[in-house]
Amino acid sequence: MDSSSQRVVPQQFRRRGFLGGALAAAAAASVKTGPVSVWAAAPSEEAGRWPVGMRDAMLGPLKADDCWAGLKAIGAESVEVEINEQLELPRLPRPEGKYSLASGKEADRLSADARAAGVSVAALCMHNRFASRPDVEVQWTERAARAAAAIGCPVIRIDVVPEKLDRQTFLPQAADALKRIIEATAELPVRFGIENHGNTTNDPDFLDELFRRVDSPRLGLTLDTANFYWFGHPLSKLYAIYERFASRVFHTHCKSIAYPEELREQQRPMGYKYSEYHCPIDRGDIDFAKVIAILRRANYRGDLCIENESLGKKQPEEAKTIVTAEIALLKRLRGEKASS
Repeated sequence: MDSSSQRVVPQQFRRRGFLGGALAAAAAASVKTGPVSVWAAAPSEEAGRWPVGMRDAMLGPLKADDCWAGLKAIGAESVEVEINEQLELPRLPRPEGKYSLASGKEADRLSADARAAGVSVAALCMHNRFASRPDVEVQWTERAARAAAAIGCPVIRIDVVPEKLDRQTFLPQAADALKRIIEATAELPVRFGIENHGNTTNDPDFLDELFRRVDSPRLGLTLDTANFYWFGHPLSKLYAIYERFASRVFHTHCKSIAYPEELREQQRPMGYKYSEYHCPIDRGDIDFAKVIAILRRANYRGDLCIENESLGKKQPEEAKTIVTAEIALLKRLRGEKASS
């Protein structure tokens, strides 16, 4: 145990009573004295070497009964982990049963196992419903943020989906909930990355207005490279959108689509034949050398997280081969100095 773990637990951790004293102390150990830097818990970016990994949801198609062995087998250095309202991690399998972050002891177990495997938890993944239950979401997201801080996880991927609300009604409601989350977690070195997906947050203008209203450096983007393409934006316009939000990217979902050449520059209907054309990143239309160059110029400090949604009908060995190749591609590209 290093000397930082002996720090006095800040008053704000005690006041909120997060998961008991042990987990509060662990979270406090990750917070620097004085004002909190939004980058305090970010992975190291020595020579641009962002950790490369994948979502834990992909362990299912890989038939990995032990998450750490499964991640090691494909060369993953990091993982995005889904967290539910009980602070359980249902998609991170291990022979001994589910992981959880609901207590200090359980958080310590996950941290120790991840460290032993040489894998970082790059992000927690929440599936939020701010439109229908904002108060519940604020409380849950605060608890998840304190759990993230306890294990040194720098980012939470969040959903901002209007559900049945129109945008004019939803936008101020979402902004208010996000402001409350930012305020409630002000002392934590944890950031929140809205994923661009669906019919709303793939609209750059909506994202701009939401970021303007919340006005916090701790609210940014989980950049899903393929979702802007899925939405219908022509291929040549994607890179300008990536540039537009690059300074706000905290986490990534690296995935691609391979449209026929005649469709790539068209403004297509949202989701056009996605199940037919989605594919691994080394076989798709999106140029990940350009993506990485854009992130590097913006001083990105996060991870490169594969989200391959085309694995469902693959046999496990084929799925492992595919994901191993995707990880190898991103590792190679992160080490290259981009020319554009």
